[in-house]
Amino acid sequence: MLEYSITASRIDAHGSEARTKDAVLTLDTDLSGRPDAFNPAELFLASIAACMLKGIERVTPLLDFDLRGVSLTLRGVRQDAPPKMLSVTYEITVETDEPDARLDLLHKNVRKYGTISNTVAEALVLEGALVRKPAATATTPL
Repeated sequence: MLEYSITASRIDAHGSEARTKDAVLTLDTDLSGRPDAFNPAELFLASIAACMLKGIERVTPLLDFDLRGVSLTLRGVRQDAPPKMLSVTYEITVETDEPDARLDLLHKNVRKYGTISNTVAEALVLEGALVRKPAATATTPL
């Protein structure tokens, strides 16, 4: 079994911080919000994204998958009363020349082996797609 730990503390009425190893993360705990930090819902989405990205880093060498780039977009739907997340949708965009069947294989592996995404998928609706980044189109100067 692996175990993880962080510490978190209030800095002031406008923010807090979390620490682990040599990393420090500013948290948006201001009731009015703040643009320079992640609020708890955004941290939740970011943890899912980090899990998926780490999964991609883990499986691409095993699959001998040629990957030039990857980006994710996640959206969460929150209910007000009682407050909770109801669903998360995502889109993983990969820059690759791999065939579509290999994109499907990568997506299946990301979904199957993600600690955070597996945990979240048991608690709410987690759905999305892995898509190919469109090829850049050349433009001809006038």
